[in-house]
Amino acid sequence: MFDQAGVGDVSAVVWSDRCEWTDLVVEVPVEAGRPTLRLGDNWLRRWSATWRARAGEMSCAVRDLDGIVISGRPVRRFSWRRDQRHRPNLQALVSTGRLHGAESLEEARVLLALDFAGDLVEVASQPFRLRFECEAGRRSHIPDFLAMTRSGWWLIDVRPAALVREADLVAFAAAAEAALACGWRYTVVGGWQEHALAALDAFSSRRRPLSDPLELRPGLLVAARDGLTFGELAAVGGCEPVARAQLLHLLWGRSLGVDLRRPLTDRSPVRAGAGR
Repeated sequence: MFDQAGVGDVSAVVWSDRCEWTDLVVEVPVEAGRPTLRLGDNWLRRWSATWRARAGEMSCAVRDLDGIVISGRPVRRFSWRRDQRHRPNLQALVSTGRLHGAESLEEARVLLALDFAGDLVEVASQPFRLRFECEAGRRSHIPDFLAMTRSGWWLIDVRPAALVREADLVAFAAAAEAALACGWRYTVVGGWQEHALAALDAFSSRRRPLSDPLELRPGLLVAARDGLTFGELAAVGGCEPVARAQLLHLLWGRSLGVDLRRPLTDRSPVRAGAGR
């Protein structure tokens, strides 16, 4: 079966204008770490969370965590050294209009995916320190992000799948249990779907407000209804370099859509989207 552009199996298509942010990532299963957790009576009272507020550090039992307003101040400070292997950075998000901290390039990419397809309202980096119990004794874990979206809350950890060890799985499983107790969703991002990250990087180059002095956008949106490719649409406006910038801006804003399971090229079919 083919889509309107005549390319590919519809069931395999991930349209950028309709996808969720989790459609872009490869998630790491954490169930293997759960058997070592101590989840007996009153574990919701015994496990605790600590976060930073204006007045200093504050703590509560996990059972009360859902009702707490997280300040957004990282519970662990970001550090920069010449010899460190990861690359801390600040990621500018259109959804919040602010810079948000990330401890690595992988974390920054997750923020970008949330900004694009997560219906993001707010996000806190390293929001709290979770203290939990397992067979090895008491341990602590700091999740990477707590994201408020229009469809609910996400607690997120980021770790390349090849680097996940047994001890990590225990910590991730504990975070998953805490998130479940709070009514949040939880995931560990271990990688990216093929081609999705490259397309997202291309879209994000034009994510900020972009003027349209040549008034190309209306014509591009109308032409997209005819099932044209990216290259064909770029030629429609009569000023191809400017049209390409406008097309990327419309793709970021989800007013247009492409299949994220395939490389973004001039031959990529483009369809009209619903927008944000």
